Amino acid sequence: MKLTRIFALIGICGAASFWTHIGQAQIQPPAGKTTGPGVQAAQDSKETDVLKTCKGPPPAGRGGRGAAGRGPAPVTGPRDYTVTAIDGVIAAGQKWTEVLPVDGNNADGIIATKDGGIFMAQNDASDIVKLDRKGKMSVVYSGLNTSGSLALNSKGVLFVANRGLNESIDELAPQRKPFATKINGDPLDCIGGVLNDISADSKGGVYFTMGGLFYADPKGNVTRYGQNLGTNGIILTADEKHVYVTNGPTLAAFDVQPDGSLTNQREFAKLEGGGNGDGSTFDAAGRLYVSSNPGVQVFSPDGKYLGLIPTPRGIISLAFSGPARKTLYAVVREGATNKDWIISIPTLAQGPKGRAK
Repeated sequence: MKLTRIFALIGICGAASFWTHIGQAQIQPPAGKTTGPGVQAAQDSKETDVLKTCKGPPPAGRGGRGAAGRGPAPVTGPRDYTVTAIDGVIAAGQKWTEVLPVDGNNADGIIATKDGGIFMAQNDASDIVKLDRKGKMSVVYSGLNTSGSLALNSKGVLFVANRGLNESIDELAPQRKPFATKINGDPLDCIGGVLNDISADSKGGVYFTMGGLFYADPKGNVTRYGQNLGTNGIILTADEKHVYVTNGPTLAAFDVQPDGSLTNQREFAKLEGGGNGDGSTFDAAGRLYVSSNPGVQVFSPDGKYLGLIPTPRGIISLAFSGPARKTLYAVVREGATNKDWIISIPTLAQGPKGRAK
């Protein structure tokens, strides 16, 4: 199967040499860089100095600096696939279209924009880029610290997860300022793992994954939740009553309390076909879409597996956007060529109104 290229990358990434995103794995930095923006904290040559300030060192093993990535395994070359019908979700025979190739780890954490485009975070370039409905690329925020994921709440507050040394969640709009930088007085780096994915609530708080599950309240105070978690992707339901996180080959669910705290951890669903989960999104009917090695796995609001939308390569992030929000966008990657692609496919399902994903 050969994808059809529609748009070419128009030089926003410069001439730097980049490496490919590998789920939550601690990827190698851009060639020649040992510190600063574009280098994740775990690979930064100056990280030791920051960790010396921790009350306790980050744990080794799962969730720590030695943790393996929990995203889909790298896939070499495009693979054949056939889309079968999922009632109310997608028609049989649909094909993914290549929208944009992106060199290096420069497309992640995508969310929808109000005009039918998408925002994407660029780890290596430390920019936030917009791809509009016509395929035009533009840098909307620059000078970030190894940006990796985005979240937009229902009131229009935009947040970014910065994965560089002195990891942080920053507000980008309506004001640009640090939001959450510490946990119990320690830098977030002391948690260990990668500041991976975020989801924002209407109260002004942000849920995030970093080996485990955390909530930064509207004042930026961070609390950890859950037991025995090895997390990656995270999503808050449209009614803000539940949080779902990928936990290796399963999905964990939590109930949200009025103050944003989380209770009642339980297994929501198991992924099919092997591998671990990564990014996720909802449609207007409350169905949950989770990226995994074979493609996009679709679940009903009560956790029933509905089917798979296979992808031509390993997938890391997804969101509904486009006209009437009936287009599913995704980021796929190929480890052998250090390249990501933005791809899209038409759906019967519609993305939820008033939400970025």
